[in-house]
Amino acid sequence: MDPTTGVTNPVELLLLDRPGGRRCAVDRRVGEVTYAAMRSAVAEYAGGLRAAGVRPGGRAVVVSDDRVAAVTAVLGLWWHGCVPIVLHPLLRAAEIGFVVRDSEAEFADVDVAPEHEAALRAELAAIDADRRAAGRTGPLTRFTRYSGPGAPRPERGGRAAPPPARFGATDELLVQYTSGSTGRPRGVRHCLRAVHAVLRGLGSVLELTPDDVVLSTAKLSFGYGFGNSLLYPYAAGASSVLLDGQADPYGVAAALEEYRPTVLFSVPRLYAGLLRLAEQGKAVRTGSLRLAVATGEQLPGDLAHRIAEALGVPLVNGFGATEVLHTVIAAEVGRGGAAGPGSIGFPVPGVTATLRDDAGRPVADEVPGRLHLATESAALGYLHRPDDTARVFADGGVYTGDIAFRATGGDIRHVGRADDMLLLGGYRIAPAEIERVVRGVAEVADCAVVGSADASGLEQATVYVVARDPGRPDGARKAVRAALRADLAPYKRPSRVEVIDALPATANGKLARFRLRHRSGEGGGT
Repeated sequence: MDPTTGVTNPVELLLLDRPGGRRCAVDRRVGEVTYAAMRSAVAEYAGGLRAAGVRPGGRAVVVSDDRVAAVTAVLGLWWHGCVPIVLHPLLRAAEIGFVVRDSEAEFADVDVAPEHEAALRAELAAIDADRRAAGRTGPLTRFTRYSGPGAPRPERGGRAAPPPARFGATDELLVQYTSGSTGRPRGVRHCLRAVHAVLRGLGSVLELTPDDVVLSTAKLSFGYGFGNSLLYPYAAGASSVLLDGQADPYGVAAALEEYRPTVLFSVPRLYAGLLRLAEQGKAVRTGSLRLAVATGEQLPGDLAHRIAEALGVPLVNGFGATEVLHTVIAAEVGRGGAAGPGSIGFPVPGVTATLRDDAGRPVADEVPGRLHLATESAALGYLHRPDDTARVFADGGVYTGDIAFRATGGDIRHVGRADDMLLLGGYRIAPAEIERVVRGVAEVADCAVVGSADASGLEQATVYVVARDPGRPDGARKAVRAALRADLAPYKRPSRVEVIDALPATANGKLARFRLRHRSGEGGGT
């Protein structure tokens, strides 16, 4: 039992005590859904799991875009006592299959477009066959549905479910997959204690009320979006707007006009896109907003002030990591001395941030060090990765992999990543994952992916390619772009492809990525 609240299941916190007539979600495919309707749907879902013989305590993969059906599945799995793992439907079948295998998931709820269904069914069938060959009883339970026009509304009612299952404060409750430095995804194991911690932390900064309408451009399948669209609004009895499809400035501008949210969660890249639309004369209606939050990638100071001025509401700049469930450092732009270059603000309530050297010793103010976070929202560790768990979850907290320093004003200033990970639009991407795809192109002799700042100061990815035939650079470029479209989800694709004669190397023959970053920062490319 959680020692501070007595809540033993998230559905008690997020669903059961809410006024039934209030709206909890809006989905363009099914319309508005009330808390009463959601309770009915979640109870039915949990009853269906029980009737199908799904084991409480097992892990379950939910493949879905941001839809009411996805929220129903997550809450229904929790009700039944399962551990949900939410994945984006644009991941390739092999990527989804990896997570199913790695997590040893016992159930999969798949909601994908028809053109992706066959490949995913084949992948799941192969996993079923392997399970049977290994002597595991019972195939992987799954069903596929497409939430298109005419999809059933969640207030159908149906099977009864027993009371919600009980989770201990540190029992595994949720697994979120994030890329490692090699591009191999790692499952981050969260618990109920962490949910309460982030609600007491950033939740106290947001001060959501039942009258708030939350719009998040980050997806439920990512830690940032999961908190934005589910944990924070439902804990406050507010409502969330669920946007499916790829988020872009035009779509966000349309959603702002149609749904009139009071709180907007997005990434700096999309805020910059909204500014460009406004500068081009496009109406971007932000009059309903009372608060905006920018997290997921570094927010340059000048861009932050432009956003805050254009929106006319407080803008909270935040920093978080999947390993601590959500945002743990934040500050309103322009307040508290948190407007300097690289500033990400101050630890939210319940979080202690320190900067440490390689031996784990705290360093003095103004001295860069490894960012270490001590918080009850720290994950239980990585799934099946004991070495990574020991390295990251150490010294009483979590090392995020970021280099930062504490300024004289007390705020934390971000310097960069301790590794070569890219942070693109809120998604952490390993260059090695992109490079594997590019190296598989016949026209490519070698390649490297680096990050650099674009004209707005936001991080972008560039893939540098050495053509196998130096006389045909355009052929190599076209082949690389085709491979990226075919083999990588849209949010993982580099924005630039440059063909160069040779990759720069250090004196000992290693790739000199810093030279490519300098070159990328100079502009150009196609």
